[in-house]
Amino acid sequence: MLPTADIGWDFIIGGLALFLFGIQFMGDGLKSIAGSKLRDYIDKYTNKPWKGILVGSIITVFIQSSSATSAIAIGFVRAGLMSLEQSIGIIIGANIGTTVTAFLIGMKVEEFALYFVFIGVVITLFSKRKKQTYLGQIVLGFGLLFFGLRLMGDELSKLGQLDFFGSMATTMADQPFLGMLCGTVMTAIVQSSSAVIGIIQKIYDSGSLTLAAALPFVFGSNIGTTITAVFASIGGSISAKRAAAVNVLFNVLGTSLFMLLLNPYVDFITNISIEYDISPMMQIAIAHILRTLVISIIAYPFISHMVSLIKKIIPGESEEKIEVELDALDPKLAASLPAGALGVSKQVTIKMGDLAMDCVKASQKYFNKQSSKYRDVSRQYEDAINTLDAKITEYLMGIAHENLGQSDTDEFISNLQVIKNIERIGDLTMNLNEFFDIAYEDKDTFSEYAIRDINEMYETVLEMSTYALSFYDTRDEVWIQQINDKENYLDQIEEAARQRHFKRMAKQECGKGVASSLYIDILGTLERIGDHVWNIVKESNEEMRINAHIQPENQE
Repeated sequence: MLPTADIGWDFIIGGLALFLFGIQFMGDGLKSIAGSKLRDYIDKYTNKPWKGILVGSIITVFIQSSSATSAIAIGFVRAGLMSLEQSIGIIIGANIGTTVTAFLIGMKVEEFALYFVFIGVVITLFSKRKKQTYLGQIVLGFGLLFFGLRLMGDELSKLGQLDFFGSMATTMADQPFLGMLCGTVMTAIVQSSSAVIGIIQKIYDSGSLTLAAALPFVFGSNIGTTITAVFASIGGSISAKRAAAVNVLFNVLGTSLFMLLLNPYVDFITNISIEYDISPMMQIAIAHILRTLVISIIAYPFISHMVSLIKKIIPGESEEKIEVELDALDPKLAASLPAGALGVSKQVTIKMGDLAMDCVKASQKYFNKQSSKYRDVSRQYEDAINTLDAKITEYLMGIAHENLGQSDTDEFISNLQVIKNIERIGDLTMNLNEFFDIAYEDKDTFSEYAIRDINEMYETVLEMSTYALSFYDTRDEVWIQQINDKENYLDQIEEAARQRHFKRMAKQECGKGVASSLYIDILGTLERIGDHVWNIVKESNEEMRINAHIQPENQE
C-alpha cells in the first residue's frame, strides 16, 4: 500500500489555488494602476520588433501574464493598428517577461510571503484612495502567490516517498518527451506556466526529480501556456488566429530545439551550478531564462519568415483589418500647411467614425447571437477608437499652435468636437455590451418585442451614422434633413417602446428577470448614441454649431 496518508493533498491543492489567485490578483492590481497606459505603451513603442520585445517583456513582468500581454497585441492586430510583425516582437517579449516568477521562486522569496500578505492587507484596509487600494492588492497578491507555493512545497517534497512517483521520475528521465507532454498538459489545465514551473522547482529541490527529468516539464509548459491564445482565437478573425499561431510556432520550435539538445544543456546547467554553487530551484530558473533568451535571439532575424509561414498556413485576407494611415498625421505638415493638416485629420477622423460603426455592428451581433466573440470584437474596435482619439487630438493640438485663420479655426473646432462625439459613441456601445453581459450571465432572455425594438434602434443609429459621416466628409446639406428625420424617428421608437414596456409591466406580461429591468436602460443608451451621431452633423455645420452654443445663454 502506498504511503499517501503522509502527503497533505489539501495543502497541495489549496497552495496551488492561492498561487494562481495571487498571480491573478497581483496582475489585476497592476493593470488597474497602469490603466490604459499599458495599451498606450504597446502602441507607441512597438514600431520596431526589438522595441516590441522590450515592451512585451516589461509589461509581462508587471502584469505577470504572458497571455494577457499577447491578448493586447492580438487586439491591436485585429483592429489594424499593428502589423503581425510587431505582434511577434511583443509575443517574444511576453515569453521573456514571464520567466521572472521562476527567478523570484529561485531566490526563495516565499520565506517572506506572510510579511507581504500582512503589508498588503494593511494597505488595502486602511487606504482611502483607489491607487493605494490597488497597491495593497499588488502586495497582497505577491504575498499570496508565494505563500501558496510555500504551502505546496513541503508536501511536494514528500512525493519522492511514493513508489509510483519514483518509477515515474525514472521513466521521465529515460523518456524526456513524455515529460515534455506532461508539462504541456499540466499547463494547459491550470493555465499558468509559472505555476507548473514553480511546482517543478519545488519537486526538483526535494531531490525527487533529476535535472534531465525536470527540464522537459519546463519546456513543455511553454507550449501549454499558448492554449489560452488558441482558445481565444477560435471563431475569431484571421488576424487573431495568425497571432495565436505565431505564439504556438515560436514556443513549439523553441521547445523542440532544446529537447534535441537536452543532454548537453543539462550538462551545461550542471556545470555552471557546480561552478557558482547555484541552488536547485535557481538552477531551474536559470535554465528557463537562458532557454527563452536564446530562442528569442535566434528567432529575431527570422520574424519576417515566421510571418510568411503563418500566412501560408492560415491563408486569406484579414477581414477585420482597418486601413488607417496614421503616418499621414505628419507634424511637419501641421507646421508648414495647417489647412492641409486639418484635411488629413478629417480623413483619419472619418476612419475613426467607420470604426465606431463597426463597433456598434459588433455589439448588435452580440445582442442577437449572445456570442462573446462579438463582444470581444466590439471591445477591440473601441480600443482602436480610443487610440485614434488620442492620436488625432494630439495632432490637432499641434495644429492649434500655428497661426490659423478664422476658417481654419472653425475647422479645427469642428474636427475636435467630432472626434469627441465619436469617442463617446464607442463608450456608450461598451455600456450596451455591459447590459447584455448582465442579462446573459443571469441566463435571462429578451422578449420578442424587446428584440424587435432594440434591433430597430440599432439599425436607425447605423443609418444615421452613415448620413452623419457623409455630411462631415462632403458638407452636402442634403444629408441634414435625412439625418434629422432619422433622429426624430429614433426618439419616437424609443418613446413608443418605453410606453409599450410600461403597459406590459402593468399587465404583468413582462418577465421579472434582469433583461426586463435593463430594457429601458438599453433603449436610453441607444437614443444617446443617436444624439452623439446627430452632434457630428451639428458640429460640422458652422451655423448649427453657433446656434447650439448661443442658445443656452439666451435661455438663461
